[in-house]
Amino acid sequence: MNNQFELPASYKKWTWGLIIAGVIALLYGFIMFHPFAPAEHGSGNYSSTRFWAVLLQNSVYWLLVVNASMFFICVTTMAMGGWQIALRRVPEAISSVVPILGIITFLILMAIVWSGRTDIYPWLDKSAVAKDVILNGKSGFLNAKFYSIWSAVCIFMWWILGRKMRSLSLETDKNGTMDYETGKKWIWKNTVWASLYTVFFGLSVASTAPWLWLMSIDAHWFSTMYSWYTFASTFVSGMSLVALFVIYLKNKGQLEYVTEEHLHDVGKFMFAFSVFWTYLWFSQYMLIWYSNQPEETKYFIERIGTARKSGPYHGLFFLNLVLNFLCPLLILMRRGVKRNWTSVSVMAVLIIFGHWIDFYQMVMPGTMKDHAEMMPFEFGIAALFIGLILWGVGKYLTSNPLTAKNHPFLKESMIHHT
Repeated sequence: MNNQFELPASYKKWTWGLIIAGVIALLYGFIMFHPFAPAEHGSGNYSSTRFWAVLLQNSVYWLLVVNASMFFICVTTMAMGGWQIALRRVPEAISSVVPILGIITFLILMAIVWSGRTDIYPWLDKSAVAKDVILNGKSGFLNAKFYSIWSAVCIFMWWILGRKMRSLSLETDKNGTMDYETGKKWIWKNTVWASLYTVFFGLSVASTAPWLWLMSIDAHWFSTMYSWYTFASTFVSGMSLVALFVIYLKNKGQLEYVTEEHLHDVGKFMFAFSVFWTYLWFSQYMLIWYSNQPEETKYFIERIGTARKSGPYHGLFFLNLVLNFLCPLLILMRRGVKRNWTSVSVMAVLIIFGHWIDFYQMVMPGTMKDHAEMMPFEFGIAALFIGLILWGVGKYLTSNPLTAKNHPFLKESMIHHT
């Protein structure tokens, strides 16, 4: 079994190239956008707002994307799924980046909240909250202390529960072949920890974290579908990231038990959750459009404009729908496409980029208003996070065996046929 992996020189070049490009973009932002200067929206000064909005968008998006890998591991563990064991170390490697991105995201969130960036979160303005019935009604959870404590709890729990799941997986390499009783107890222990992670995932990613980090940017607006919408966006991007690393390793002669059957199932996840994301997108938009209540429609007017004025996000709004719904629907619907390594790679990149734009639209209209412009700075910060993901995943893959060779379900994965 070819179970060890050494990073090729090209991988290292891309990793450090992206990180360096990202650091340069970050330094450029510090120099040009004056991030610690107060925002003066009345005078049209949005430079410092742009700096923090871009950091917020990228940190939250990429953190939730890598965290989706552990959710995938946990739900398939609870379902007693065996098909994914041959490629399990890939989502494990991706989820190992959660502590790194979690710390970065937490520092960005704290910098925004405790420096009083009311241009990002209007509920930080105590005088405005006192005069605003809606903001005052939400002040029980929209306050700096609750925001900080719950953000810390979320990131810490994702890290500690994810680390436990990875350590249980690595036990199979150290303890050798299991007999029936040992394997049964080990599977049960995995299931218990996976269920704990899944419950907390539901209490955070599927509910509270997106409310605090993203939806509270538009504090007068709310949607009961918002967290599920955010989850669907990051989960399908997370599965696309898994697909890219699986395909990369296969091209390097690794993951010998992974076949087009496994790729087909990963492609099914990409297709299914693209449709699920669209269902939530349409339901949220259609209900607000149909009710035509000013406090609700304002959110979409800022993104698509009105009949008289389209606004700067009009094109991105519909590009978002094309990239994240029409392309996956029309391309990934066919069985043969989901079993083709090249087509899945192209679609994975398209989906990840599409949902990055989706998060751009979640953050920018509420912070930058009509002054947003997508320029090299935005892509440079994205490059920094991608480079960190490549570094963390590469470190995990080279430090641990690529196949959990003593896993009780490995044989089931080896003979998997869909």
